[in-house]
Amino acid sequence: MLEVADIFRLHGESFRATHALCPGQRRVMADIEHCRTAYFGGHLERCDHCGHEHYSYHSCRNRHCPKCHGDQTQAWWDKQQDRLLPGAYYLLTFTLPSSLRRLARSHPRPIYGLLMTQAVAALQKLVQDPQWVGAPVPVLAVLHTWTRALLFHPHVHLLVPAGGLSADGTWLTARHSAFLVPGYALSTIFRAKFRAGLKRLGWLDPHDPCWKQNWHVHCRHAGSGQKVLDYLARYVFRVALVNSRLESLHQGQVTFRYRDNRTQALRHLTLPAHEFIDRFLQHVLPKGFVKVRTYGLWSATQRHRLAQLQAQLAAPAPSPQTPTEPQTAPTLSASIPEPTRCPKCKLGHMIFIQPILPHRNRPP
Repeated sequence: MLEVADIFRLHGESFRATHALCPGQRRVMADIEHCRTAYFGGHLERCDHCGHEHYSYHSCRNRHCPKCHGDQTQAWWDKQQDRLLPGAYYLLTFTLPSSLRRLARSHPRPIYGLLMTQAVAALQKLVQDPQWVGAPVPVLAVLHTWTRALLFHPHVHLLVPAGGLSADGTWLTARHSAFLVPGYALSTIFRAKFRAGLKRLGWLDPHDPCWKQNWHVHCRHAGSGQKVLDYLARYVFRVALVNSRLESLHQGQVTFRYRDNRTQALRHLTLPAHEFIDRFLQHVLPKGFVKVRTYGLWSATQRHRLAQLQAQLAAPAPSPQTPTEPQTAPTLSASIPEPTRCPKCKLGHMIFIQPILPHRNRPP
């Protein structure tokens, strides 16, 4: 199967020679190129049946690598499952206007941070109005910077329950079942808060046309929140593209598939290798930037209070005579992995023999 690492190995050297990259982008390229090679070390395994030996190399563990973080993804998914409250959920998406994206490219850390904090602040301001909820809501915020075609499109997803906890500890459900808050009001508050944040940073251009335009804030019902968590989990530890979407690399042209967000039709896009690499690297986050954040009742400091509320809101257990719906398995496998089968004889199991030290001063 074609991988992003293959494209980087074949065209990365010429790309680096002709493009100015920040240290973080160079590190991402190097890590992905060397992922699961002797560069990062590994260990030797031997079959306990036929004696076949296999060298297993370590992952780079870079958060932008398409091959890494399967275990971390599962652990994150499990943790969010434990935080869910019974009831309905909404998914809100706040998108940075196109005229401000150049600023986000040149100053990603403060602009991405501002996008996340002001989106949450705008939502909390509106939901605390008694005509909508009357209390702050728990928020899970996840930053994305891409479209499915790898274009630069910074936006933040907020997953929130249809209710909030008041100051006296009472759980208040949203006043309207059809929507959480009015989108037009939310977008207006978000625009004002973002403008104020830019002014504090000294980067406000009062003549930018975006200040006279409607900002895009999309709010939709998300059922129990399970499907949204499945979607967000896929990209918590990687960027926009998984290797399975790559179709070919031929004569310096990369072809990958994606689903059109509007029509849901499956499309294919072919790009020169250098343009593909450039599109991929524009989604590399600043070192240490936190792209997943929790607020309110879902923050780490509120665990005890959250557990109390979950117990309070939990539906009574069904009696033994009451039939219950069968439990469906989660999208991400939570089973304990079995010992690796021998790829040669298919009968024995691979046993650890010895570690392999990293070979970082020699080619992989």
